[in-house]
Amino acid sequence: MIEERATVEAAKAAFDSEFEKFEDLAVNGDDAAALLNEVAALRVRHTGKKSSLAEAKKLIGKVPPESRGEFGQFVQSVEKDLVERLDGVEALLAAAVSNAKTEAERVDVTLPGRRVKRGTLHPITIVRQRIEEIFVSMGYSIEDDREIETDYYNFDALNIPEGHPARESQDTFYTTDGFALRSQTSTVQIRAMERRGVPIRIIAPGKVFRRDTPDMTHVPMFHQIEGLCVDKGITMAHLKGTVTEWLKRLFGEDTVTRFRPSYFPFTEPSAEFDFSCFKCHGTGKLEGERCRPCKGSGWIELGGSGMVHPNVLKAVGVDPKVYSGFAFGFGLERMAALMYSIDDIRHLFENDLRFLEQFG
Repeated sequence: MIEERATVEAAKAAFDSEFEKFEDLAVNGDDAAALLNEVAALRVRHTGKKSSLAEAKKLIGKVPPESRGEFGQFVQSVEKDLVERLDGVEALLAAAVSNAKTEAERVDVTLPGRRVKRGTLHPITIVRQRIEEIFVSMGYSIEDDREIETDYYNFDALNIPEGHPARESQDTFYTTDGFALRSQTSTVQIRAMERRGVPIRIIAPGKVFRRDTPDMTHVPMFHQIEGLCVDKGITMAHLKGTVTEWLKRLFGEDTVTRFRPSYFPFTEPSAEFDFSCFKCHGTGKLEGERCRPCKGSGWIELGGSGMVHPNVLKAVGVDPKVYSGFAFGFGLERMAALMYSIDDIRHLFENDLRFLEQFG
């Protein structure tokens, strides 16, 4: 256990050396905002999924049984110490930022009142409604269902086997009763087929939840739209035609799509789908410069798709020898960010009216 303990102590020492600058901190609001981002980055480096401390946790199972409890408690105490120190500094910095913001936005109550502004739709709602209108016009219905699911609907019925990383608590949120916050809206497809049978054509928009550290491109709660079509004689050609059609209606008739082989447990064969950049029209350049939305490639990666796996059809009592189908899914935040040139999707959840009112 000496070697394992040394690994944990080394991880703590590395944290201590970086954390020194935040001790006995007294800063103004402007400095606090920058330091708050540094603390967030420090938290990811030293307590995140890929941190040295996370690697040390994996050593608990390798320690001899007679020493495992002691080592486990030691690892937990180190993690608790790191988290408490980070939380303490974050609280101080957040208070400084809040105080500075309050001071900057102080209202003079002696001024005459202002007319109440009209509200606007959220950019995610705008994009969702545009996509829903397209699919409804193509004969699809909109389905919604619960956001807290059993393992069966979140994993088993979707052909996600025992031991798959997605089932671990590091990736999925679980309640104290053992239920899972759905990690994809594919659960709606299962329940819809159970309730309505086949043939079926639906899209399932809604919130999903995954254990992601918030950054410019990730948040632990986001929105998905997944589509499903099951009938006799459905092929990959129908999938390609459907995806191409709705993207053409959304971005213009000159939009081109491409499909790249991939793997998903619930589809076989599976593919990632891209579409030609709506800004540079696939050239990779915009006004002589490298196109930002497609990063100069001319293509924008959007989501995953494929033919519904026979095991998924069997799970809902559908004979895969008679029926076949396709499914696809993509994130709304990513699409909204692309359409409105938003460089950080966290802005979509901060409820800052100065940001949101731009989309009226």
